[in-house]
Amino acid sequence: MIKEVTGDILLTKAAAIAHGVAPSDHFDTGLALSLREKYADMYKDFRHHCKVHNPKPGSVWFWENRADVRIANLFTQAPATGPGGHPGRAHLNDVNHALKELAKLVKEKNLGSIAIPKLATGVGGLDWEDVKPLITSHLGGLGVPVYIYSTFMKDVAAKETGH
Repeated sequence: MIKEVTGDILLTKAAAIAHGVAPSDHFDTGLALSLREKYADMYKDFRHHCKVHNPKPGSVWFWENRADVRIANLFTQAPATGPGGHPGRAHLNDVNHALKELAKLVKEKNLGSIAIPKLATGVGGLDWEDVKPLITSHLGGLGVPVYIYSTFMKDVAAKETGH
């Protein structure tokens, strides 16, 4: 079940939040910045993961803490071209591969639901009309609620169903 909602994804009741990043991303804008501010330990672990594993676009890095916070970092964007540079744009092929990996992860981790923004359409620069069918294709048949946070409203809990 896919449902578009309005609200603040940080207030989701979903089992995990998925969002798009670039390898070695600075998490300095948008949802990534909010996640960095709320979960500084996640960002520290992310930086370590990138240094040790050199992730490629199209892959996923999953993080969870002891408080049952789970975040799937989908590598949808190209890495920065140099130190201190900004990540490159997203590519549909990388989004497609990352969503395929996310679907596997949802099954492996037995996640009961997922919250995701309009993936790769902000800093990533892709058109929502191109990305949405990929989300539907990879996540729509999982048998778990998928909440697409299509409109952001700070500090407002979305009307999610299925919990």
